[in-house]
Amino acid sequence: MIQLISYRLHRPEKDYPDLYDAIRKISGTYWHHTTSAWLVETTLSSKQVYETLNPYIDSDDDLVVFRLQGEWWGRVNNQSDMDWLKARTF
Repeated sequence: MIQLISYRLHRPEKDYPDLYDAIRKISGTYWHHTTSAWLVETTLSSKQVYETLNPYIDSDDDLVVFRLQGEWWGRVNNQSDMDWLKARTF
């Protein structure tokens, strides 16, 4: 399944490398196209993804995880990015 991870980090001057590493390690298969959103292919539930990432953000940061399914539509100019999305039609 595909999980959408979305966050708002309230201290932009702070670096969050541990958060980014944790996201990458959820399954190793991810798509990070916009600044604060990742698509991750995983067997984990939304709650499990949230609980995995929550320790890496500050208490005033926002973190939301959505399970994606069904139709999607959009345009991505990078062909390998579009191929990743098409291969994981949700």
